[in-house]
Parts: sequence; C-alpha cells; structure tokens
Amino acid sequence: MTSVYEEKNNSRAIMRVGLPAMLGQLTTLIYNIADTFFVSLTKEPATIAAVTLCAPILLIIMSIACIFGMGGSSVIARLLGEEKEKESGATMNFCVYGMAIAGIITLVLGLIFLHPLAEISGADTDNITYTCDYLKWIFAGAPFIMLANGFVHLFRSVGLIKEGTIGLILGNVINMVLDYMFIAILGWGTSGAALATSLGFVCATIYYISCMIREEHRGNQLVPLAPGRFSPNAAMIRNVVSIGVPGALITVLMSVSNIVLNNYIGIYGSDAVASCGIAYKLDMVPILLSVGLSQGVAPLVGYCYGRNEKKRMSDLMKCAILYGVILGAVFTFVFMLLGKPLAAIFLQDEALIIQTEYFLRVLSLSAPLLGIINMITSYFQALGKAVKSLVVTVLRNAVLFIPGVILLNHFWKINGVIAAQPVVEAVLTVICLFMYGKDMKASGNQPSTAH
Repeated sequence: MTSVYEEKNNSRAIMRVGLPAMLGQLTTLIYNIADTFFVSLTKEPATIAAVTLCAPILLIIMSIACIFGMGGSSVIARLLGEEKEKESGATMNFCVYGMAIAGIITLVLGLIFLHPLAEISGADTDNITYTCDYLKWIFAGAPFIMLANGFVHLFRSVGLIKEGTIGLILGNVINMVLDYMFIAILGWGTSGAALATSLGFVCATIYYISCMIREEHRGNQLVPLAPGRFSPNAAMIRNVVSIGVPGALITVLMSVSNIVLNNYIGIYGSDAVASCGIAYKLDMVPILLSVGLSQGVAPLVGYCYGRNEKKRMSDLMKCAILYGVILGAVFTFVFMLLGKPLAAIFLQDEALIIQTEYFLRVLSLSAPLLGIINMITSYFQALGKAVKSLVVTVLRNAVLFIPGVILLNHFWKINGVIAAQPVVEAVLTVICLFMYGKDMKASGNQPSTAH
C-alpha cells in the first residue's frame, strides 16, 4: 500500500491504481454486454426491454453499497494519509457490517414491492412478466450485490488493489459463464440472467471475505472482520455517510434519470427501447472505463490530501483528466466508425440496426467529456467535500438531464431524447471545470500553475 501511495512518478502511480480499477470495470461491462447478448438470443424485443428497464433498479441497489464503499474509502484513505491506522481499521469494519444490514433490508422490501417497482421502472403489458422475473432474483441477491460492490472500494483504499480487482473479475466471469448455462442452454431467459448476476456477486463476496479473514490472521489491523471490532461512533458514521450519500446519489439519481429516460423512450414502443438499450450498453464502455480510472485514482488523491501534498494532488488530477479525455476520444472515433457492425452483434432487424447505430454515434459525442466530469466528481469525494460532490451529482442527473429529456423530446421526439446526454455533459463539463478551478484557487494551489 505504501509503495503505491508514495510512488513519485505520477503517471506510474495513476496506472498502478487506475488500470486495475479500469480492468475491473471492463469485466463488469463485458458481463453487461454478454447479459444483453444472451437475452437477445431469445429474439424477443420484450426480453431485451425488460433487462434494460431493470438496470436502474440494479444500479440503485449498488448505490446503497456506495454509501459505505465510496464513503468509507474516502475516509480511510485520508486517515491513512494522517497515519491513523487504528481508526482506518475501525471504519473498514463498520462499513462491512453496514452493507450487510442494508442488503438484508433491501432484499425484504424489494420482494414485498416487486410488482409496483416493475411498473415504476417503465414496464408495460408486453414486458411486465419478464421484468418481474428479473427483479425477483436481483432482490434475492441484494446483500451480496451490495457487499461485493462495496468491498471493491474499501479494498483499494487500504492498498489491496490486486485483491479488489480479482474479486470483481471473478464475480463477472462467473456471471458470464452462468449466463450461457441459464439462458443459452437451459432457456431460463430474464430469470436466468438475473440469477446469474446474483450468483456472480455471491462468489465475489465469498472471495472478499476470505481475503479479509486471511489479512486479519496476518495481523493486518486495516481489515478487521471480527464482530467484536464493530465499534462505530457518531463521528465515524457522520464522516462515512456525509461522503457516501453524495456518492450513492450519483447512482440513485442516474437510475432515476434512466427511469425517466426509459419512460420517454417507451412512448415509441418496445423496439425503440431495445434499440436504445443496445446503444446505451455499448456506450457504457467509455463510461465505465472513465469511472474506473476516476475511482482508482480517488484514494490516491485522498491520501495526498491527508498528507497535505497539494502540489502532487494537483499534478495527479491534471494527468488523470488528460488520460480520461484521450480515452473518451478514442471511443468516440471507434463508435463513429464501427457503430453499425457493433449494433449488428445484438440485433437482426436491419431497421433497428441502423437506428441503434445512429443512437450510438450521438451518445458517443460525450465520451471525451467524461474524463473531466468523473475525475472532478471523484476529487470532491476524495477530499470529503460532500456538498460540492452533491451539487455536481444533482446538476448532472436531475437539474439538467431530466428537464433536458422532456424539452428535447418535445421538439425532436426520440432523437431529442437521445441527444439529451451529450448536451447535458457539455454544459456540466464547463460547470465542473469552474468549480474545480475555484476550489484549487481557494486551497492556494492553482491547477494552471502546477507542474
């Protein structure tokens, strides 16, 4: 852990923390695409639509884990920068048990309100049955979904970067194998897809817990698992939640905005939902890689902040943002060039393929901007500046996006709905750069003068 956090070469440090996180996100993306691919083998647009409609609910479940995972990671990294290892371990223990309890509560409430949640997600008479089948197994696995997603962040913050990535990859690989078995061989459709997802997270959780037990036996006080070490206090809970809630709201509000988006797309029928679903799945490649880079670098930024190394923190941010912009630009070029063959992997109907190609090209316009937005959002989270992180989140997914979808739909119908994402991201990029520059100036370290 120390060798990673004290790496003097900023580019090398970013690669050491960022690449494993990006690799983990990439396997998550591959699983998502594989999930859609196997479901598409049914050749029923309603089943593809059901998986698309359920995605926001799954994101909300994951977002609850972010309260403890991202919030705990930010607190732990700063405590380690201040050389407070005992407090770091106590925070880790609290976050693990917090996720487990929240997962059980979500399981119970989700199964009780299954049908109303499916309707809120935008399900109609064509796909309501498929949607409920999917959600049933997702809620059944909620405790493991939360633990597995939270462990990734917590492990990175205490230097277990390799273990965090292995667990994420393990869960996603198992998920894909089970997808093939349950959908392609057994023909379980959306139920099989959801069951495979939950079982993948079960396996990842078992791996993470075994790693914690091993580390505890080795005397690593940063990762205590024993219930006897569960000793949260008001300050600890407040510190974790104050950062975790804005982090969770990123996903929650994204899910809410996706639900609004799905409802507006649903106006144009299941074919449109299926086409948009494929385009958004493919567009998740640059999105998740950008998220992986920013989340991987965040503990490093928090560590520098805890040690009051402001110049190094500024240099890390500039370098990470540059990498993110370049990465996004590459994917914009690829999607512009190969949109149609990529869409044809999932669809057979020529009209849907052409429509999906167009949607993908429009969505890809925002890819370079993600490197700026996601890194600045992670910067505020890493420094414990919850209000600023929350402002970016609310602007992105509520204040700008939802009215944007409604307004653009009014003028340009479904084309306007799809265009909402790049339009909003362009506006938000300007706002984020202004907020970041103002924050760095206030801290006495102008990003423009750091070299």
